[in-house]
Amino acid sequence: MNNKLFVGNLSFNTTENDLQDTFAAHGTVVETNLMMDRMSGRPRGFGFVTMSTQEEAEKAIQALNGAQLDGRALTVNAAKPREERPAGGGGGRGGYGGGSGGGGGDRGRERRTNRY
Repeated sequence: MNNKLFVGNLSFNTTENDLQDTFAAHGTVVETNLMMDRMSGRPRGFGFVTMSTQEEAEKAIQALNGAQLDGRALTVNAAKPREERPAGGGGGRGGYGGGSGGGGGDRGRERRTNRY
């Protein structure tokens, strides 16, 4: 297990300082990172806390998983390594069967053009 913890089910009012204070009671906090929505700038309801040792991380999980913070029951567990995502728009065709599926075209109708 590593020292980085996932903290979920956070209130939108919870700050990084709140996380720091809550986890500091169980060991030395190296870093807190509250995930924010890029579009709205609001918190996304989860974050990460890095403790200085694995033992402190385990102690924090035991003490804080299910504990209340800002009226919410926290979910605290070991953070999983980030999965590599493919660059670009996601790839694949997402449920559309293959084939060309081209448009209908003009079908003999007169083509309109913008004439002024």
